[in-house]
Amino acid sequence: MKFGMNLLNFGPGASADSLLRWTIFAESLGYDLVMISDHIAVTTDVEGRYPAPLYDPYTTLAWLAGQTSTIELGTTVIVVPYRSPLLMARLGANLDQMSSGRFIFGIGVGWSELEFAALNADFDKRGPVTDEYLAAIKTLWTNELASFSGEYVSFEDVRATPMPVQSPHPPIWVGGSSRAAFRRTVEHGDGWHPIRPKTEWLRDVGVPTLKETADRMGRPVPAICPRIKLRLTDSLVSEDIRVAGIGTVDQVRADLDIIQELGAEYVLFDTYADDAAETATHEWAWSMYMTVAEELVDLSTGELR
Repeated sequence: MKFGMNLLNFGPGASADSLLRWTIFAESLGYDLVMISDHIAVTTDVEGRYPAPLYDPYTTLAWLAGQTSTIELGTTVIVVPYRSPLLMARLGANLDQMSSGRFIFGIGVGWSELEFAALNADFDKRGPVTDEYLAAIKTLWTNELASFSGEYVSFEDVRATPMPVQSPHPPIWVGGSSRAAFRRTVEHGDGWHPIRPKTEWLRDVGVPTLKETADRMGRPVPAICPRIKLRLTDSLVSEDIRVAGIGTVDQVRADLDIIQELGAEYVLFDTYADDAAETATHEWAWSMYMTVAEELVDLSTGELR
């Protein structure tokens, strides 16, 4: 497996300096990936989860690409209906070029009605818009001269260069766990990116549903690439309330064992505990990432300890 960090690009401690230090720290320890979240309009409901200041994912990743050499750079997740697919394709292809093929395009449909309203985007149509935009983006990423005709976007003879470095295109990871999300993952995605799941749900419901969906659609099973919490504790956390990645070193090791047995290709750790004040400093989170590297995972090989 490969292992990554969820960058805290929001909250009182977020700054250009902190984002660079997070990424250099991750690359120096041997983590494979950093990913960054996405919001455009910090409306009151967004502020409750992702407090300002909030740094743009595309700008930030492009800046980080020029200051790193090996670590993969991704989004967890771009809200697809917020931007033109031509813009997202251009930004993604440029990022892939500037990072020499290190970009991962994690996507979702969005959840904030207030943010959709602020952006004059249709909340109720976010599912079908996302599907069509993804198809358009893939068209732009695989054709130097691209045309597309759909209900929500149409264009003809658009010069799409520069093209992405990765072939046929940067990996697309699809977030969500609804029936539509599973179908979207199999239809458009290279990976499934569930966020903060319980280990048992992932094993007993999530992965079987993904495989059943792929079988029904006659398509390959996408890679399993979950984003899990990371909160190491000195005492046992009750299994009734625990999600993957929370608990003692032994509890988290058991989570990773199960995730590995499920065939996951990536695990993204997320230290944010929905407490804005906690983001003012980062050393506590870095300490947990160091413990993962020292006690749970051999980052040089991807093997569990």
